[in-house]
Amino acid sequence: MMRDATRPLTLPDLAAMKRRGEKIACLTAYDASFARLIDESGVHIVLVGDSLGMVIQGHTTTLPVSVDDMVYHTACVARGTRQAIVLADLPFMSYATPKDAAHSAARLIQAGAHAVKLEGAGPQVQIVRFLADRNIAVCAHLGLLPQSVHRLGGYKMQARDEETARRLVADAAALVDAGASLLVLECVPAELAREVTEEISIPTIGIGAGAYSDGQVLVLYDMLGLTAKQPRFCKDFLAETGSPSAAIRRYVDEVRTGRFPGLEHQA
Repeated sequence: MMRDATRPLTLPDLAAMKRRGEKIACLTAYDASFARLIDESGVHIVLVGDSLGMVIQGHTTTLPVSVDDMVYHTACVARGTRQAIVLADLPFMSYATPKDAAHSAARLIQAGAHAVKLEGAGPQVQIVRFLADRNIAVCAHLGLLPQSVHRLGGYKMQARDEETARRLVADAAALVDAGASLLVLECVPAELAREVTEEISIPTIGIGAGAYSDGQVLVLYDMLGLTAKQPRFCKDFLAETGSPSAAIRRYVDEVRTGRFPGLEHQA
């Protein structure tokens, strides 16, 4: 899809891209300068991720990130974005109850986000429904859940066996029924991501989940080769291009044409 320079993208635009089989490119950003580069390079979604806790603040997990942190960085990113959808993470325990979720989401929307992202299903299904019923767009997140890293025992592949795979498929359907607008699938087998993508009506965005999702997302610092240990599912686009703007454009092009991720990038 050629970007219409006269108007910003919308969530219905992403749904239409899924129906047409066009890939969606998403990258994280945490400040206005990188947000501008990403936006001008044709990325469809700019994710203000709680990954900032690790790549910006120097923590070993995302858990210390606060709503205040997310509001600050969301506002910075929103100032640098003109066309892309700004998606902001709800940080750890900021959506434990419907009241908490509504308050946290409202702050992020008021800071400039177009939608908010939360992790998991189960009790989160009702949180998604509560927010969606109040016209707050929600991106759900299944598979590897960084906010559950201690329970999961680390950052590793999820839903490898039949039972957990069936549960993930059912959770995806429940989240769609609750009103989710997007679904991130992180570190799940590629064939499972394909099944979910084919069965649900909303766009799926994969990370470490193979090539069959409707789109891809990477942490900006990972794809620029700036992190100490690059995830297996990532690629150093900066090493291939020589400048951040060229690296981001290469990423968008490779997602759009299906060249990224390749088999070598499967988690």
